[in-house]
Amino acid sequence: MSELIAIVGPTASGKTALSIKLAQALNTEIISADSRQFYKEMSIGTAVPDEAELQTAKHHFIQHKSIFDDYNVGQFEKDFINLSDQLFQSYQHLILVGGSGLYIKAACEGLDDLPGKNEAIRHKLESELDKNGIGRLQEKLQKLDSDYYKTVDIQNPHRLIRAIEILEQSKGRKMSELLKNKPRRPFETIYIGLNSDRNYLYD
Repeated sequence: MSELIAIVGPTASGKTALSIKLAQALNTEIISADSRQFYKEMSIGTAVPDEAELQTAKHHFIQHKSIFDDYNVGQFEKDFINLSDQLFQSYQHLILVGGSGLYIKAACEGLDDLPGKNEAIRHKLESELDKNGIGRLQEKLQKLDSDYYKTVDIQNPHRLIRAIEILEQSKGRKMSELLKNKPRRPFETIYIGLNSDRNYLYD
């Protein structure tokens, strides 16, 4: 069976260097699941691979979106499935790299069918953001699903709006319930977790 090697860990823990070495050793390609690296406008503090690293091994999903694009984890899952299906026709192994836990899970395990976009709810939340700031959205999400609140990037208004939009359409079910019964993937996943000394990470 095909194998997906998922390299996870915090920023500056060595994920990029290891992924390139593995890609070279296995003669394969790298897929990013770090949502901050998707966006062209977010280069600072996101550890985006530099030009030399991008030339060393083929990368996918690096700065291919704009922060103004409407893009979420459900769309990422579909893009990942389409790309991995295509690449696994040529490679026995693929490398997945990321620091975004939900996106790693979406790729490796899959998500349930989440409610789609609701323009009325989204417009209401965007108006609330403009009027009252991000803090009000953070409070709303914490009340709706305190567990998911602890895992999502609460400084990202797009993530907050999408999470609240889903939960308000889910009749009281929590995100953990919505993410159950994930479809089986046609590959095996090998996880490699990296860590670095906290002082080094913040140096």
